[in-house]
Amino acid sequence: MAPEPRPATTGRPASSRTRRDGRPPAMNDVAALAGVSHQTVSRVLNDHPSVRPATRERVLEAIATLGYRPNLAARALVTRRTGTLGVITPASALFGPTSTLVAFEQAARDAGFYVSVATLREFSGGEVVAAVEHFLAQGVDGVVVVAPRSGTVDAVSGVRLPVPVVLVSSGREGVDLPTVAVDQVAGGRLATEHLLATGRRTVVHVAGPPEWYDARDRLRGWREALEAAGAVVPAERRGGWSAADGFAVGQELLRDGLPDAVFAANDQLALGLLAAFAQAGARVPQDVAVVGFDDEPGTAFYSTPLTTVRQGFDELGRRAVQAVAEALAGGAPGHQSIAPELVVRASSGARGAVHGG
Repeated sequence: MAPEPRPATTGRPASSRTRRDGRPPAMNDVAALAGVSHQTVSRVLNDHPSVRPATRERVLEAIATLGYRPNLAARALVTRRTGTLGVITPASALFGPTSTLVAFEQAARDAGFYVSVATLREFSGGEVVAAVEHFLAQGVDGVVVVAPRSGTVDAVSGVRLPVPVVLVSSGREGVDLPTVAVDQVAGGRLATEHLLATGRRTVVHVAGPPEWYDARDRLRGWREALEAAGAVVPAERRGGWSAADGFAVGQELLRDGLPDAVFAANDQLALGLLAAFAQAGARVPQDVAVVGFDDEPGTAFYSTPLTTVRQGFDELGRRAVQAVAEALAGGAPGHQSIAPELVVRASSGARGAVHGG
């Protein structure tokens, strides 16, 4: 009888196949098919640099042919690591929290981690504890908490964990945990100092919700810049985070008398302001300058291209992953602050001037 032909390979992972004895393929089966030792298979799976390219390719082909899946549970017993990080984040579609989550997940994957996510509507102590217990049952190596609102940090600080915890939050006062954050105060100063440098004297701030740490810090940066310049500090205007909120505040400013400039706490508020001013025939930047915050996709294509403050979300994600990795290695990461960047476009041009985007 002719020998059974070797299964063809496609180069793509196959679904896990069982052996004739009913068990799924094991590492020894991969080694036998590839003609190498099981130690070599292990080195390939762990991306060890000592394996020759041709040998690596042969092992990967055998893995695909057999549909072999590493036993992560067994590996975790040996290494005491699962290669998984847990992330607790608010259930929010806002640009900042979602961009932070995406950046962290990508940075974690680049560093060899997988990510498990728990989105919470309320950061109460009970919800945080439930999320943490879920992660611990999964055996995560560390937990990252995206904490944008007041009360979040307190809820997290009250939970003691056997794994490293890193906060992504500008609300770090009195917190004995490693934190990573974009310097929101510096961002508020950048925006305000830029408007003053263009010759504006009255700069109104449209602030975000007061329970958000970032909103508080951007407000603080605006106030500090005005005070340092000896400029008038007008009353801030309050909104939510939406373009509709910005439009409503824009209508208020039109009724009360336009200031020289407006610094909005995010780009959506700025979008609403631009719409309100355009509807009333007020010209930007000739009659009133506008600066936003975030540098959302599309801000360069607003009716008047928007000057804004860019947050380095990619860097934020990398720093958070590095902080967890440092803690896992026995280090003691502290607070890391990331400098924001001013992106100048047409909406803040010199008074009376018209600039392209």
